[in-house]
Amino acid sequence: MTAIEQEEAKKALALGFIGVGWIGRNRMEAMIDGGKVQPAVISEPFKENADEALKAAPGANIVTDAQAVYTDDYLDGVVIATPSAMHAEQSLQALQAGKAVFCQKPLGRTADEVRRVVQASQDADKYLAVDLSYRYTKAFQAVYNTITSGEIGKVFAADLIFHNAYGPDKEWFYDIKRSGGGCVMDLGIHLVDLCMWSLGFPEVTDIKSRLYSKGKKLQAGEEQTEDFAQVSMLTQDDTAISLECSWHVSAGQDAVIEARFYGTEGGVAFRNINGSFYEFQAEKYKGTNTEVLVTPPDNWMGRAGLVWVEKVLEGQGYDARTAQEYIKTAEVIDRIYGRQP
Repeated sequence: MTAIEQEEAKKALALGFIGVGWIGRNRMEAMIDGGKVQPAVISEPFKENADEALKAAPGANIVTDAQAVYTDDYLDGVVIATPSAMHAEQSLQALQAGKAVFCQKPLGRTADEVRRVVQASQDADKYLAVDLSYRYTKAFQAVYNTITSGEIGKVFAADLIFHNAYGPDKEWFYDIKRSGGGCVMDLGIHLVDLCMWSLGFPEVTDIKSRLYSKGKKLQAGEEQTEDFAQVSMLTQDDTAISLECSWHVSAGQDAVIEARFYGTEGGVAFRNINGSFYEFQAEKYKGTNTEVLVTPPDNWMGRAGLVWVEKVLEGQGYDARTAQEYIKTAEVIDRIYGRQP
C-alpha cells in the first residue's frame, strides 16, 4: 500500500446521529462496523436509547437538542432516524449547515417537502441519500440487473406487494399529520422506488388508488391513515403496475413482500422467504421454469448507509440523478394520496 493509499485508509467521517431508536442504532452500528466512521455527537431525547447507543459509540457526546448537531463544525455528515414529520426539516437544517445527510425514508411527507430538501442539497453541494434499503439487497440487485440487461425483454407489467401482519408499534405512524400517510408511506414507498428504479423512472400517466382503514374505504381528502391500499398505475410506455400493501392484515404469516416483473422474454421476482422481514430470494422465470438467482443469507440492512459513507469519503457532492429520483417517487406517492392530479 502506498503512502497515499495509507492516508486514504485512515480517513474517517465524523458523524452526528439524530435519533437512535432501533433503526437509528442499527444504522449507526453498521457504519461503525464498516470502520470508516467516527460517531461524534448523538442527539436522542430518550435516555434508554442514548445509553444503548453509547455501548457502540462510547466516545460520542450525547445531546438532547438536534441544533447542537447542525452547529457542530467538526462534523462531516448527519444521519437522521426520527419520526417522519421531522425528516425534511432536520435534513434541510443539516444541509444548510454544510453537512452531508443520510435520512430514513420518507425524506418528506409530501413532494414539496422533498423538493425543498433536494434544493438545499444542491445549494450546499452536499450529498443527500435516503435509506431505501431494499435496493441494496443481493436479491433485488439480481432482479435489477436482470431487468436492465434486457434478459426478460421489455417489462410490460409489475406486481408489487407488501403486507405487514403487525403494523407499526409507534402511535405517531397513525397520525397522518406526523406520518404523511399510512401503509403506502411506510411500506409502499419501498416498492414504488424499486419498481421505478428498475424501469428507469418512467413518467406515470395514470394512477387509481383505493385506500381503506379497518375495512372502510377512505374518501378523497379524508385525514386518516390507511391500513390497506390497492393501487393501479400505468407508465408512459404502457407498463401496468399493481401495488398492494397493508398493516395488520391477516396474511397467514409475518409478512408478504414481493416485486414481480413480467417481460416479453420472461419474468423475474424478488420475494421474502417464509414470511420473513429480512430474508429474500431472487428468481427468474421462463415459461414454467424457475431459476433461483439469489438465496439468503444476506446481511443487507445497513448497506445503504455504508454506500453513503463511501461516497461522502470520496468527495461526492450534490447528485442530481438520485435527487430527482427522490422527487419522482414522492410525486407518485402524492398522487396515490390524491394530493396532486
